[in-house]
Amino acid sequence: MTQPIKVALAGAGAFGIKHLDGIRNIDGVEVVSLVGRRREPTQAVADKYGIGHVATDLAESLARPDVDAVILCTPTQMHAAQAIQCLQAGKHVQVEIPLCDKLADGQRVLDAQRKAGRVAMVGHTRRFNPSHQYVHKKIAAGEFHVLQMDVQTYFFRRTNMNALGQPRSWTDHLLWHHAAHTVDLFAYQAGSPIVQANALQGPVHPELGIAMDMSIQLKAANGAICTLSLSFNNDGPLGTFFRYIGDSATYIARYDDLVNGKEEKIDVSKVAVSMNGIELQDREFFAAIREGREPNASVAQVLPCYEVLQQLEQQLNA
Repeated sequence: MTQPIKVALAGAGAFGIKHLDGIRNIDGVEVVSLVGRRREPTQAVADKYGIGHVATDLAESLARPDVDAVILCTPTQMHAAQAIQCLQAGKHVQVEIPLCDKLADGQRVLDAQRKAGRVAMVGHTRRFNPSHQYVHKKIAAGEFHVLQMDVQTYFFRRTNMNALGQPRSWTDHLLWHHAAHTVDLFAYQAGSPIVQANALQGPVHPELGIAMDMSIQLKAANGAICTLSLSFNNDGPLGTFFRYIGDSATYIARYDDLVNGKEEKIDVSKVAVSMNGIELQDREFFAAIREGREPNASVAQVLPCYEVLQQLEQQLNA
């Protein structure tokens, strides 16, 4: 595929804008359609990024013959159905994390991908952040093996607000959204499937209807373990912080920054062509389309993560 890849992006909120910023740096890709719930703010984003077509219905963008691929940055509850809709329309699709909030829906997406023969990828950004790529390259070279990961995912979010401080139309979830990043990354970095998983959660918020605090333990088949703490109640530094304890080193990753166990900075600027994990994720999506191959973080690769999340949900509900 040598022609420019033409993209529709659905969901012009905080994360959709991160994708638009990343795509600006990628040659041979053009966003030709922007889909949003409300026309006026969607039009404003389209005007800022020079996008010629705006819609409030995904089907309108999918009907355009010039659209090759779709990036979905819509509410979690819409991800699986919209991904299937894109695939059935013959479009390649990248759906933001989480793929689904029910395992059966994720399986349906995989079935649709196999039937359509198109690229279907999920936004498991941690696979692409330079800090985690640095560790992965050490693992792939046989220079480092994960023995334990200790991860903290902390926010201060007691109302339905997005990363830009704007009201959300949907409710975020510690298990199906935020834990999904770490559950997938742990299996990916350990190079071994998860065989044991346990979870505890705190009280359910009376208005949001979700647990605001959660603790998860994981064990991989090769013996590596992971402890994950998540909270929407943390009034302090926000984000996710990863400590890799291995046989030859300790690494601490904070988004795209990496230090060793003594807090000495590690230069990850040469790990990839960008320091922006979202841009790197998008580059992989478009490269897979051009090369006719399965992408890193394909639906097939990440579905085991959602199998674990369903097991954990069943534990918590019990």
